[in-house]
Amino acid sequence: MIKVRFAPSPTGYLHIGNFRTALVNFLFAKSKNGHFMLRIDDTDDERSCKVYEDAIREDLTWMNINWDSIERQSSRLLSYKKALEILLEKKRAYPCFETAEELSLKRKSQLSSGKPPIYDRSALRLSDSDVADLKTKGKKPHYRFLLNHEDVNWNDLVKGVSMYNMSNLSDPVILREDGRVIYTLASVVDDIQFEVTDILRGEDHMTNSAAQIQLFEALGSLPPKMGHLSLLTDNTGSGLSKRLGSLSLRKLRSQGFQPMAISSLLAKIGTSDSIDIFKDMKQIVKSFDITKFGNSKPKFDEKELSALNSKFFQMVDYTDISHQLNTLGIKITNEFWNLIRGNINNLDDVKFWWKIVYGDIEEIPHDKDFKKLALQTLPRDKFDNNTWSVWINSLMKKSGKKGKELFKPLRLCLTGQNNGPEMANLVLMMGKDKVKERLSNNY
Repeated sequence: MIKVRFAPSPTGYLHIGNFRTALVNFLFAKSKNGHFMLRIDDTDDERSCKVYEDAIREDLTWMNINWDSIERQSSRLLSYKKALEILLEKKRAYPCFETAEELSLKRKSQLSSGKPPIYDRSALRLSDSDVADLKTKGKKPHYRFLLNHEDVNWNDLVKGVSMYNMSNLSDPVILREDGRVIYTLASVVDDIQFEVTDILRGEDHMTNSAAQIQLFEALGSLPPKMGHLSLLTDNTGSGLSKRLGSLSLRKLRSQGFQPMAISSLLAKIGTSDSIDIFKDMKQIVKSFDITKFGNSKPKFDEKELSALNSKFFQMVDYTDISHQLNTLGIKITNEFWNLIRGNINNLDDVKFWWKIVYGDIEEIPHDKDFKKLALQTLPRDKFDNNTWSVWINSLMKKSGKKGKELFKPLRLCLTGQNNGPEMANLVLMMGKDKVKERLSNNY
């Protein structure tokens, strides 16, 4: 069975970038009837926060991403300790005693000499007695994984044939001196024990993946298949890193963006498919193909997201969105929703049009004579489906106006807007009293 995992650290809110990783993993698994695991990478005690962990689960649920299992790294520390012991026995891990300050000085010296800032492996020259002596003196080691300086090759699910020469990479730290396990080791141990078959993540993990492939092999396991997605940029081609706070799912949700608009965009940008709105997640799963993702930098454009959001509202039925409408604090009927759904970009626009139809609006500049004539020609009978055509024909004859010269000022008088829902339906929804009020000087 195909098994993938999404492994967020609970150190902040989910943003567009890491949610895209979750979405792609979810779609990949479900398109193959596979298993999607949520793994909370919470081994960093200083930065991990229960509030963020709860928020991650809440945001994924809101986005209709349902996990088949959930694991927490903080409950698996014994497994990581055993893995380290195996690596030490195989001479693929070794203790180091340099402080952060000493390592920083080494890097600066290397850079000033024109050398790459790669760890010099000086700790490998320590004998067993040297290590024991340092520990006796109260020195606490951190541990590094000993890389084989050779080419690591893999067939990437997104980028195709890939290679990295490990002589260009420092032996990665896998355990800090305070005993905290590093992601590099913990992730591999989890992937082995939970039998993860495929790893999909951002291309910024390419070098990390190369090191982890050797780590899988050192622990006696074949590495999973790997795929690395090109990172999102903004619409100018710049990285999103400086804007992640404004692009958190929480922020987008507060701005009225819909889950299907977000998922419809993120599932397709960077692929060979065209971008359009999907009605539900099942449709996206059916259309998903990991081989369609390319190497070019996909651009995340909020205008494109807004357009998809509008399309979603245009296609969604009242019964499917009534639970959201009920949270607005105003009574929205099926008829009202059908009237306005083609003119809203987010849920706040619903309240805006409700005020236009039923509430009060600010007086806008108008042609008083035209307004007076519109009031005079307004049918005196009860409003029905014929009211608009009868009214317009009468007003057209009396005013001598037609087309835009007639409809634009009338819409402006009634709504204060230059555009909006179909006027015939809008007038019927407003009702006779509200129309008369807007055509009078009582607002």
